[in-house]
Amino acid sequence: MSETPTVRMRLVIRGAVQGVGFRPFVYRLAAELGCRGWVCNSAQGVVIDVENSQDVLDAFLMRVEREKPPRASIQSLEPVYLDPAGYEGFEIRASSSGAKTTPMLPDIATCPDCLREIRDSANRRRRYPFTNCTNCGPRFSIIEALPYDRPNTTMKVFAMCDACRAEYEDPLDRRFHAQPNACPACGPHLEWWTPQGAVTATHEEALQAAVAGIRAGRTVAVKGLGGFHLMVDARNEKAVKRLRLAKAREEKPFAAMYPSLESVREDCAVDELEARLLQAPEAPIVLLDHRASESRIAPSVAPDNPHLGVMLPYTPLHHLLLDELGFPVVATSGNRSEEPICTDETEALERLAGLADGFLVHNRPIARHVDDSVARVLLRREQVLRRARGYAPLPIVLPQSAPTLLAVGAHLKNTIALSVGNQVFVSQHIGDLETPAAFGAFGEVVSCFKEVYEAQPATVACDAHPDYLSTQFARDSGLEVVPVQHHYAHVLACMAENEVEAPVLGVSWDGTGFGTDGTVWGGEFFLVTDDAYERVAHLRTFPLPGGERAVREPRRSALGLLYELLGDDVFEMDELPAVAAFEPRERALIRTALEKGINTPRTSSAGRLFDAVAGIVGLHPRIRFEGQAAMALEFLLPECPGTDHYPFSLEPGSEPEAGGAIVVNWGEMVRAVLRDVSAGMAVAAISARFHNTLAEMIGALAGRVGAERVVLTGGCFQNAYLTERTVWRLCEDGRRPYWHQRIPPNDGGIALGQIVAAAHPRRAVSSFFSREKKEAKKSGERFATQN
Repeated sequence: MSETPTVRMRLVIRGAVQGVGFRPFVYRLAAELGCRGWVCNSAQGVVIDVENSQDVLDAFLMRVEREKPPRASIQSLEPVYLDPAGYEGFEIRASSSGAKTTPMLPDIATCPDCLREIRDSANRRRRYPFTNCTNCGPRFSIIEALPYDRPNTTMKVFAMCDACRAEYEDPLDRRFHAQPNACPACGPHLEWWTPQGAVTATHEEALQAAVAGIRAGRTVAVKGLGGFHLMVDARNEKAVKRLRLAKAREEKPFAAMYPSLESVREDCAVDELEARLLQAPEAPIVLLDHRASESRIAPSVAPDNPHLGVMLPYTPLHHLLLDELGFPVVATSGNRSEEPICTDETEALERLAGLADGFLVHNRPIARHVDDSVARVLLRREQVLRRARGYAPLPIVLPQSAPTLLAVGAHLKNTIALSVGNQVFVSQHIGDLETPAAFGAFGEVVSCFKEVYEAQPATVACDAHPDYLSTQFARDSGLEVVPVQHHYAHVLACMAENEVEAPVLGVSWDGTGFGTDGTVWGGEFFLVTDDAYERVAHLRTFPLPGGERAVREPRRSALGLLYELLGDDVFEMDELPAVAAFEPRERALIRTALEKGINTPRTSSAGRLFDAVAGIVGLHPRIRFEGQAAMALEFLLPECPGTDHYPFSLEPGSEPEAGGAIVVNWGEMVRAVLRDVSAGMAVAAISARFHNTLAEMIGALAGRVGAERVVLTGGCFQNAYLTERTVWRLCEDGRRPYWHQRIPPNDGGIALGQIVAAAHPRRAVSSFFSREKKEAKKSGERFATQN
């Protein structure tokens, strides 16, 4: 019988965890569970490095939170899984040395002590919506400058009363130096505003006006921690549809806020790890399996989606609201499509006009917008899909110090990053840079990070795409510019957060990214070494009729892929959904464009391959939001997908511009899909075979190049089944797969990868640099080199 594999977990715990017996507690717990490793104090808190089986580490993680010393309080707990180190015992190590840093702390969900106070009729903070202490409350959203002292926060306008001042100055009080400390006598207060800005109620009456509005089916704008939420009764289909129409958000899922974990379990399946994540200090939106047939939730909250994004109240104001309501509400960001979240009540009157029927506001200014984070449990580990409240801007630590560098990320799901010493501070989710308002928010975050950390970077890293607004911002900055290839940045980000050293095979699959050969990449395999990277393989390319239009119309991706495979014959296949989706005139125009190569850029994109297969089987000829067609394929997967897969081939590269890279040819797979469609096979079964084939492609390619470590990154690995199946396939072959945990697999992780590349200029270029430089020159790019 084989031994249970050893897993290593690095746990960084921030909060009131020093001087409270935390290290002896960890030592005793590790000894009881038979764990090996060490614990020490550091400038950031307590660091635990521990090894055992996955089951034991799961128990260790749960018990650290559940059984912590009475005086200890955990603000954030970050588990990351690494390769085993082979520890022989467990020890308490001396405190780590090094210069202390003063990072901006993330906002922290209401702690149990404060929650008890606001529900205690005898407490002076009874029902006070801005109750906090050293262990919870606003941080990142109110900090204006470092160090983190009250005069450097938006709370500076509120002078503490004598009672609050006494708590603040008492070292034995849990509000000792709690910078947002306040009470009803001296702190912020609530107001209820009409859409015209008239104040009609304050304090408790304002809260009750919001409760009454939501109960009546109206939309209420609530000023929260890092911006406004738009809230409606999540059970009220008419109210949800009305919000969708006003917000111009046709089908993209909304998130729901529930009063309690028990109420979540009425509608969703919640396992132990998901329950821990829901109740964590970060309090993200957690993707859960939704029991829609027995759920109270209106169908329009998450149409045609087996998952529901769920969060619990994370501020006293949210707790008070949900306590009064007693039912779940939609809690979506207070903005219009493609705009940043509103943070100021006066601005909200204008920007949310026509969306909200009333405004529950307060007079504590918000220093910067911070959206809700989104996470899930994948392969028994937490995975962050949108990194914002609760996580940002906690740093990723590099093995070596880097120059002070700025990275400006990508165009979609933008974040920025700043390196200070060996720490990389990754910003909160900024969003898609599609509008002037979004680009303005991006500029504000860049300025904020440079000012708060008093950093003057001489170099800015950006995406190699010449038309991205973030790239243009970098060019206009006056700093040295280091463009980094999009998919390579994805790989470096995953390597950095997993502390993986080269060599690795990086599998970077997403929708689109600027390739060094001038084509659209997105199905890439990179061999990364200490000082270079090589594109060793890619998915077979195909044309995208209409270019950008194909991103919004999977039927176009399908037609381009089928034309690549079958030529003109595809236009006579009227029985195919992808062909039937076009009117005859439109079909003729696309045929001419493909034949003459007019606005039909070629792509290796895995994301577009997902779209093409969705189009072939008749799912979503047009999409309403990014990734909708691919998600539909994933959601159709049967409960037990099996292991059947389609044929494919690995072929020597025939494209000189690709440097002889191996071509992963999907041709046989698509022909088999067409046969299954013609035979009337269930789309769910086709989807299962398709997903399994993608995992087999990765496994086969890893075997061909002899890679031991394989990094999985890019937006396609937001697909839970694809990630799980690929990890299983690689482990079956004895390889070591890595995937994202605290940094999103999507473009929210690009900025971190850009920092890593720019910190080591030789790694910012590929092994076929001369061609890159030539292509880059055509696009006006400047690549940094080091001889």
